[in-house]
Amino acid sequence: MEDKAKLVTPEVEVKEADVIINVGNEGENGAVELEAVRTNKGRAATQDTCCDDDTKWLACMEDQFQKKAKPDGKIHLEDFKDVLGVRQSFFAERFFDLFDKEKSGNIEVYLLLHGLRTLANGAPVEKLKFVFDVYDIDGSGSIEREELKTILTTCMEESSLFLGEDHLNDLTDVMFDAAGKDRTGSMTFDDLRQVVEKHPSVMENLTLSATQWLKTSGPPKKEEKSWRHKLTWTYFRNNLRKIVFILLFAAIQLIITIYTIMAVLEKSSSDPAYTAIRIFASVGGMLLNFNCMFVLVLVLRKCHSLLRSTPLAAILPLDQHITFHKMVGAAIGVSAAIHVGGHIAHAVYVQTVTPEKNMTAVDILFTQKANMGWVAGTAYITGWPILGILIIMTICSLPFVRRGGHFEVFYWTHMLYVPFWILLIIHAEVFWYYLILPLTMFIIEKILGSRLIKKARYGDIFITEVGLLPSGVCHLVISRPDNFRYRPGDYIFLQIPAIAKFEWHPFTISSAPEMKGHIWLHVRTAGHWTKQLYEYFSALDPIQENPDKELKMRQRKSHARASWMPGKRQSQFKIKDKEELKAEKRIAQVMKKVHVKCNIDGPYGTATREIFETEHAVLVGAGIGVTPMASILQSIMYRYKESKRVCPNCKFSFYGVIPESVMKLKKVHFIWINRDQKSFEWFVGLLNKIEKEQIDVAFEEGKDLEKVIDITLYMTAAKAKTDIRGAGLQMALSIIHRRDKKDLITGLSTRTQAGRPNWNEIFSKISEERKGKVKVFFCGAPQLGQVVKKACMKFDFRFRKENF
Repeated sequence: MEDKAKLVTPEVEVKEADVIINVGNEGENGAVELEAVRTNKGRAATQDTCCDDDTKWLACMEDQFQKKAKPDGKIHLEDFKDVLGVRQSFFAERFFDLFDKEKSGNIEVYLLLHGLRTLANGAPVEKLKFVFDVYDIDGSGSIEREELKTILTTCMEESSLFLGEDHLNDLTDVMFDAAGKDRTGSMTFDDLRQVVEKHPSVMENLTLSATQWLKTSGPPKKEEKSWRHKLTWTYFRNNLRKIVFILLFAAIQLIITIYTIMAVLEKSSSDPAYTAIRIFASVGGMLLNFNCMFVLVLVLRKCHSLLRSTPLAAILPLDQHITFHKMVGAAIGVSAAIHVGGHIAHAVYVQTVTPEKNMTAVDILFTQKANMGWVAGTAYITGWPILGILIIMTICSLPFVRRGGHFEVFYWTHMLYVPFWILLIIHAEVFWYYLILPLTMFIIEKILGSRLIKKARYGDIFITEVGLLPSGVCHLVISRPDNFRYRPGDYIFLQIPAIAKFEWHPFTISSAPEMKGHIWLHVRTAGHWTKQLYEYFSALDPIQENPDKELKMRQRKSHARASWMPGKRQSQFKIKDKEELKAEKRIAQVMKKVHVKCNIDGPYGTATREIFETEHAVLVGAGIGVTPMASILQSIMYRYKESKRVCPNCKFSFYGVIPESVMKLKKVHFIWINRDQKSFEWFVGLLNKIEKEQIDVAFEEGKDLEKVIDITLYMTAAKAKTDIRGAGLQMALSIIHRRDKKDLITGLSTRTQAGRPNWNEIFSKISEERKGKVKVFFCGAPQLGQVVKKACMKFDFRFRKENF
């Protein structure tokens, strides 16, 4: 290793500030030449102020390449690609070829490192020259049309973009048009520089670090988990309700513990060991009484929804009820361990210290000889099944079960709460005192949510239309009873007897409350039940529910059409049979009419109910987490349009300005993050409608367009313009967007951004708008939610997250 570390010797090493690599020149022996060029003070200053990221990255790369280098100080192509972690080989091979002038498949490590230093510290023009050399595949000094098409195609593959041949030709054409060149000709370096200079943002990106250019993975970064930020005032203020709840819960646990200890000490015996055993068993039991009651209170969903419409919603941490349910569940596990441990110790104590009672530990723990318990001395006998149920429920509630495609296991094992509570009432004499009120409320909720009550209130409910969308998403259109009322962002529990008669699953309503006659659900395939749902509707024929009626209606239409056309023979209009009708319907699988019975329970409120009480709202949806945002966006536009309605003759406003009691919103930023291109198809029609409606309202008022809703889309799989694998494609897409005022990826007027959002940059711009207090509403992956929440804390934004 020491020999490899000295491969860059003083004889061949040239000061970084004094060289650039001219990859276009060859020496006499065909090797890459190093052209020493004295640079001006500005260049030296740029290198002197090289950012820490570049320095660390270069040090990491040097270490990695030295380890991969062969004894002769050279590195091979496969090792080079392995270090850079490049998914597609094209750009790695082009980079390698620029240095491997002998085409031997290996290059000197010190030359490679000098090239990387140049990319990290070079001027924008030098970096642009490097891009040009990468794009100039045949090394002719100009980029031909086919070469540019090859580059753009590779960029699309790297970005997981799927655009047709026509779009590819259009992208190629606009690049040549921007350079002022004939579309069938070629593009020189000066032409490319001319194109880039018309796009200042691209030139600015060329000054970024090499880490952004090459996207190397390097050694895996260990995420530092620090608790120090939780001691800051900002964290305390943003999580005040949560912190107060946890402190109150801890205080109650402490009060119960102290009270129980004092009660035991009043009746204590002279034996301290026996007193300690009694304290453990009694404290565990009393904590179980309270916690097993309180865990039920946290899942009274209808009560929580009602509380959201009261002033208590500003005090109670209703959004975290599932988190607290898990926390109390963990407390039950700890309490149970203490309680069971205390009673086992008591049984051993009786056997060893008081043999005159003539009872073994087995007699006490597994029979009724001890005569403990208020129902026929069954405390110990009932305790073991209670413990078994608790262990099963705990294990089947862990994330690897719930989110590992086994939701049904979690669901059905949680139904064991029925025997759990029955046994607890028999087991503990005072437990029913704790349970009676929340259990009554729970039973009332269950009765109100039962099929019988729902049918009496809403009648029969059917899924009337189904859309099979990309990435395994089902768009369900469900008939909406007139008396079914909900708010934007609410969710319901759905049960479809044709798939599973006893399973209920929660889904956010994606349609606006103002839409009459139906509600929308968007269900992503993520587990066994949702997979069955998608497969069921994929195979379901639209006329399968009532094929005879559908066939007769089509036959009547065919006969009627023929009778109204004299001179035409009846046989000219073919009456299709059942199989032909089925085949036609299977072709139209994207959106089809169905008639499938279902049951719904809800609606239930979430944090998004605060949306119309917010002045400046930021809606962040990740993947299918966009569903509550879709409902909110539609509702906002309904209210906004209603407020702008005027008489076309006298210009009288029917509604006027929306009062703050109805909607305080002044500005909405909608940010939707998807990995791939197809996911945008879920709601692209809705977003297109919102864009057009905002333009229409501005046109009717004769004012400049001032958007109430700003839409920003991110595609994380796409390579950004800071990445050499996406620079050319993103530049071409920008040119087309500027020309057509339309995004080539989604068809919206909003340009789809490549890569991941820079939350600091986004929130900084939002805070500068000064449209009122900012509140961020998030729905998506928990990991991303933590990132967004931390960014909110920096800018003093309120953060709300949807939880089921």
